[in-house]
Amino acid sequence: MSGFNLLHLITNAKPVTLKPCGLPSGTCRTKKTWPKSFSQEELKKRLSPIQFHVTQEKGTESAFRGEYTEYKEDGIYTCVVCGSPLFKSETKFDSGSGWPSFYDLVKEESVTVTDDFAYGMHRVETSCSQCGSHLGHLFDDGPRPTGKRYCINSASLGFQHGHSLLIQTGGLGPGRNVTNRTENSWRI
Repeated sequence: MSGFNLLHLITNAKPVTLKPCGLPSGTCRTKKTWPKSFSQEELKKRLSPIQFHVTQEKGTESAFRGEYTEYKEDGIYTCVVCGSPLFKSETKFDSGSGWPSFYDLVKEESVTVTDDFAYGMHRVETSCSQCGSHLGHLFDDGPRPTGKRYCINSASLGFQHGHSLLIQTGGLGPGRNVTNRTENSWRI
């Protein structure tokens, strides 16, 4: 029995349910198989070095140093690479971990979760479901009502102010604000 499963047995916590990706068994999803893709050259020009390292190389920023760790504004946290909406500010909480933490997603399909066995331990990696950019990790020690803690690198996040944002189902796009309602949009 793995240490991860043993922890769940001892704490009576429910393990994170991993969603199948819809690809044939044994297939590894690459940056080219996500709905939105960007060239590495474009991303190196557009993103800061830490944003590129975190989102494209599965890096981690230093704890308590990220732009959004103590951020308290109302709005929507988005993927810094593709602009897809990920988290509402009202689901953010102080976990004491040193990284922005959220207990719920804007919508269930916003984030893709996969097993991560790096560094000799089992964790659940979170990635943007639109472009595949690494966001952080998911843990089962969050507050109610979900009990989840999405521990996310600030470097992988963008932010759109205000709760009356109109967001197209496909996302805002990098650095764009949406002001006009269309048929393919929804209110957060």
